[in-house]
Amino acid sequence: MDSKSVKEFTRKEVPDWDDELIATARFKAFSGQKSDWEPKFQFWKNLIVKIARHFGVFIISPPQVKNEWFNRGGLTPLCIDHVLFIMYNEGEITRISDMVGPYSGRLTQLFYKVKSLMNRSTMSPESILLEDCLILTTLLKEKADEVIKCLSESHWNSHCVVTRNKFESMCGGQKEGYAVLSYLSGCRKGQYLSTNKKELIEGIKVSLSSAVVSGVSSLDFDTLHLIWTQEKLQQQLDVIDRRWEMSRQSALASLKSGNKKLALRHAKEMKLGIENREKCNSLLNRVEEVLSVIANVESTKQVTGAIQIGARVIKENKISIEEVQLCLEELDESIDSQKQVEKALEPAPSLDMEDEDIEEEFRKLELEIGSGNLKDLNPEAGVSDSEGTDQSLADALLNLKLADDAPGSGSAIQNSGLLAKNKESNGPMLEAA
Repeated sequence: MDSKSVKEFTRKEVPDWDDELIATARFKAFSGQKSDWEPKFQFWKNLIVKIARHFGVFIISPPQVKNEWFNRGGLTPLCIDHVLFIMYNEGEITRISDMVGPYSGRLTQLFYKVKSLMNRSTMSPESILLEDCLILTTLLKEKADEVIKCLSESHWNSHCVVTRNKFESMCGGQKEGYAVLSYLSGCRKGQYLSTNKKELIEGIKVSLSSAVVSGVSSLDFDTLHLIWTQEKLQQQLDVIDRRWEMSRQSALASLKSGNKKLALRHAKEMKLGIENREKCNSLLNRVEEVLSVIANVESTKQVTGAIQIGARVIKENKISIEEVQLCLEELDESIDSQKQVEKALEPAPSLDMEDEDIEEEFRKLELEIGSGNLKDLNPEAGVSDSEGTDQSLADALLNLKLADDAPGSGSAIQNSGLLAKNKESNGPMLEAA
């Protein structure tokens, strides 16, 4: 995020940014009563939050905000230190040094909270500009929600365990990961865990539901070790692929230059890389299978727990099996009705038919009507051509209906009677036409 792009965004958000008279009034220091400078404070506060949200950051540097973001030809706003100080006092920004250390124990976190309260009383508008990093609390909460949503898309349990490196990359960096985990730890939605198996393995356990995160169990440590191994194997695969591509390029270059001996050596390196990749990929697949089994077991455990809760509720409320069965049947009927409604509301599928197919079917209908019915008409019966054609078409439809309903003759006879009545009642209308 460079100062040039920030200034371009600022001009879009504030159309009168380059107006000298308005800018001079905005850049002045606060004076008088709060009601006098409150609109100016709201302007700068909202602008800082808009810029940070637009560029996807929630950690800002006070010197950068004053000297780079809002620098107009060497002029900087004299009120920006008071703006940041008021935001700090109102809890809209906080120092990263005031945040609870998420990688420490409970007692250490309590000490950090007490220290933060003591330091807050000694802050001044001048000292806040000396801070390296300030955190916008509103955007910090948005980032934490975004991380939880991203984890929920790849995990279907109520919690998940990720490595510290992955968590920090999702947050945007080491400082950002520290701030997000500190916020989640304060809300009891995240917890740090580590294990030492030949080397230190660090991870984060995050609650993906509205409930607080549960305590760390031995299964969480084993899961963390497996996930860490999975990431290491994936990194090794990436290294093997890069080396294989380098060997391939070198082999091609050696062949072009006529150095077959060197090209053969690079070809051997490629073959060795393929073998190493197969071994590494086999190990990766085994680790992923174990992780999948663990996830399925946890899902089954949750379903079993839900069934046990349901059984206990039924027992406590003295609900009979017949009532449960009746509720299930009503639920099934509601689901079937909903499916029928959804099916009825679905758009009719489009029929992609060729013109030749339509014409062929039309010719077949003409032949059936002409050969099966028109030959039975008496041309001397005094019936007009239009009436004969309509009557023959009705007879043809009647024959088709009788043929289709042969297994159930009752419905066919009833339909034929209706058709006969329709013919008699429509006769005068046809003659009048």
